[in-house]
Amino acid sequence: MALQQEIIQALGVKPQIDAEHEIRVSVDFLKSYLKTYPFIKSLVLGISGGQDSTLTGKLCQLAISELRQETADDSYQFIAVRLPFGVQADEQDCQDAITFIQPDRVLTVNIKGAVLASEQALREAGIELSDFIRGNEKARERMKAQYSIAGMTKGVVVGTDHGAEAVTGFFTKYGDGGTDINPIFRLNKRQGKALLKTLGCPEHLYQKAPTADLEDDRPSLPDEAALGVTYEQIDDYLEGKTLDDATSKIIEGWYLKTEHKRRTPITVFDDFWK
Repeated sequence: MALQQEIIQALGVKPQIDAEHEIRVSVDFLKSYLKTYPFIKSLVLGISGGQDSTLTGKLCQLAISELRQETADDSYQFIAVRLPFGVQADEQDCQDAITFIQPDRVLTVNIKGAVLASEQALREAGIELSDFIRGNEKARERMKAQYSIAGMTKGVVVGTDHGAEAVTGFFTKYGDGGTDINPIFRLNKRQGKALLKTLGCPEHLYQKAPTADLEDDRPSLPDEAALGVTYEQIDDYLEGKTLDDATSKIIEGWYLKTEHKRRTPITVFDDFWK
């Protein structure tokens, strides 16, 4: 099997989707998980103001609202978490996303103090963080906060990982990659946009340039600039279309060198890295 087909099969991306059907798949998936584990009462998700968290947040709220209605259990809740580092440049987009999602509860945890304290502790130990590694520190602090909230609210942490992110490994290991449940895994970027359009999301939230926005020296750096390929190209690849060799090699290169991110910690029984 060609590597492209192996990747598509591993990530479960379809060449075409029905947006309404995929919305129902994700909502029912979340509901089924919570019904299976009745001690779980909340879904916790960080809201960044970008496409992925806006979509995932809306799906979470739909699932929780339906569960409350179906079970008459008002203890179910969706908790949207704002996790700025100081003041976020696109804060208005975050607020617009929250208005669209209408979460049961919104919490704000400013991670700047915690990140700076961690950086100072490392400096005192003789480790000076680069700007890039400080970005990873931000992502992991955000995830730590979400797990603390989930722990105190009988919750699980929801992730936003999707096909176009997974294929490139474009997430921080044990940061935004460390979650409990990922309801939009299987979709690529354009398919996520289709779901948001169907859900009535304001267009500017899913048409904005995607950015991890983790680096201070390069604020709001577009994902596509960091990856060296566009999401249109990544989506085409994941839908089984033929791309030029150079573009395919970039995407496959990202996939191969980030395989460790998509796996649990390596043991003596693993051989994928050899």
